[in-house]
Amino acid sequence: MSKSPVPQSQPHRQRSLQSRLQRLESLLKKTPVHVVLVAIALLWTLPTMGLLISSVRQRDAVLQTGWWTVFQHPLDFTQYSLQNYIDVLTAEGMGQAFLNSLAISIPATVIPIAIAAYAAYAFAWMEFPGRQVLFMLVVGLLVVPLQMTLIPILRIYSVLGWSGSFLGVWLAHAGYGMPLGIYLLRNYIGALPRDLIEAAAVDGASHLNIFTRLIVPLSMPAIASFAVFQFLWVWNDLLVALVYLGGTPDVAPVTLRLANMVGSRGQDWHILTSGAFVTMMVPLLVFFALQRYFVRGILAGSVKG
Repeated sequence: MSKSPVPQSQPHRQRSLQSRLQRLESLLKKTPVHVVLVAIALLWTLPTMGLLISSVRQRDAVLQTGWWTVFQHPLDFTQYSLQNYIDVLTAEGMGQAFLNSLAISIPATVIPIAIAAYAAYAFAWMEFPGRQVLFMLVVGLLVVPLQMTLIPILRIYSVLGWSGSFLGVWLAHAGYGMPLGIYLLRNYIGALPRDLIEAAAVDGASHLNIFTRLIVPLSMPAIASFAVFQFLWVWNDLLVALVYLGGTPDVAPVTLRLANMVGSRGQDWHILTSGAFVTMMVPLLVFFALQRYFVRGILAGSVKG
């Protein structure tokens, strides 16, 4: 004969019931926070959703009804068209502007990262006179408005012949992004274990070997975080490109081309929304590709260990 299961004791049942009640209470306490977060996320993505829907609608539909009316007939595909993107990338010159933005953003991101990483290592682990004073000056540059430098740098570029060239924009963006990069990377590199750096130095590793083999691999979260900041800022920039590139169409980025489209084709909302969404695609891809490093990079140097 099989043995009958032993009934649970009364104290065990009480503990199990109490544990369930505690989990339910914890869930009920967190529910308002989750509802608020979901609502904020929906409100945050609502303009992007409207922009995407408007970018694929036909011209008459955009002029006659709002983008939210598509939900009344979601399966009516006759009101959608990809011709807007074809017009933007071909007739409006947005394709060349897209390539120009890549040619500007990639070097303008790599250059300050390379220089800032070396400088951050020097400020964190190398002893030299005036280190703290120099670092304070670099941090002080964070509060200096870049608008104060536009005219002096533009005059220098005019003398050197760099005005209207990619080189001038690369150096300008590198200089403007350097203080933030040095500050962010120095905090992260300075929080790395001292024993690890000292052990490498005792083994005879030079500063260059320590930097390339230890610091760079361990600092990838901070480097990726700064890369996201720098790339997004350069890609979305209009002021620096307008000042240093002027109206030269051969080197105009997407932001400058889109601004010209607003002035010349302000009534063609279907074209403008498509152009605006084209400018958003690359920053979104970069952010989602590096998002796992983003939070760790933002918290660089905030805690030890």
